[in-house]
Amino acid sequence: MLRRPNPAALRLFYCYSHADSALRKKLEEHLSLLKRDNLIAEWFDGKIGPGKDIDQSIDESLARSDIVLLLISAAFLHSDYCWDKEMTRALERQEQGLARVIPIILRPVEDGWQSTVFGRLKALPRDGKPVTKWANRDAAWADIVNGIRKAAKELQERQ
Repeated sequence: MLRRPNPAALRLFYCYSHADSALRKKLEEHLSLLKRDNLIAEWFDGKIGPGKDIDQSIDESLARSDIVLLLISAAFLHSDYCWDKEMTRALERQEQGLARVIPIILRPVEDGWQSTVFGRLKALPRDGKPVTKWANRDAAWADIVNGIRKAAKELQERQ
């Protein structure tokens, strides 16, 4: 059983396309130790309760987030909501020093992603190699989790 999130835990927001839900869930599994250590508390749109305003819930959670994971795939790049609403707001928050935005390359996309607004950010896993291209996906997830842990510790030290 996971511990109840510590108020000091960093709030992590998943920005992703629903087409990548299975990969988001796999990343969530691999982040379990960070949750158990009360380093992070995760949020994604699946946590929105019945009857709640979806856009408002997403906006509020994004506004409180410390770490935003952009789960990059062709589906993400195709989604106007991910691109225009969530990613744009996340990058604004990073520029204001309010959040850390980390691109996670899930599936292969054209090389042009490196010239996008998030292309200047260091992506995970190592060298921006898509998770689905790793011979051992667990090694890719471990590389991602190690990077997120490092970012979380840096953010905690700043606070």
